[in-house]
Amino acid sequence: MIQILGVIASMQIHRPLWRALGLVALALAPILSQAQQAAPEPVGYVKTVTGEAWVSTQGARVKAEPGTAILMGSRLKTEKESSLGVTFKDNTVMSFGPTTELTVDEYLYAPAQNSLRLDVSLIKGTLNYISGVIAKLRPEAVSVKTPAGIIGVRGTQFVARVEEAQ
Repeated sequence: MIQILGVIASMQIHRPLWRALGLVALALAPILSQAQQAAPEPVGYVKTVTGEAWVSTQGARVKAEPGTAILMGSRLKTEKESSLGVTFKDNTVMSFGPTTELTVDEYLYAPAQNSLRLDVSLIKGTLNYISGVIAKLRPEAVSVKTPAGIIGVRGTQFVARVEEAQ
């Protein structure tokens, strides 16, 4: 009984503190909710990895594994004797050979809003590209930039190779 009275007395002493914490929590709730809504949504996922490959997004580098999320702005990199396969939300499939680097510059996939775009930059290495829904609905909305030029996608599959600058 004495212990219960002690806890109640303690809660009464700290009542202003609890009230202040409750107000802070209420004030932060909308901000936290917006932060969750603003979290970037994956545009694709790693499907296969052989050897070592990496996904770097917003300064964070993670080892690529099946299921690793690809975000707009992600940089994909494979090491020597490694390969990586990625499937985007529109079922575009990209496979990368050894020592390849590619960035996802822009990706929009909202067919109902007629918002379609896929722009990537192949910095070096090899890419096997298989078209998804974006290229089928709007081929001009897909481009692969390389140091030598831009590949416009008008077909369903191609292979590109970019050698390192010397």
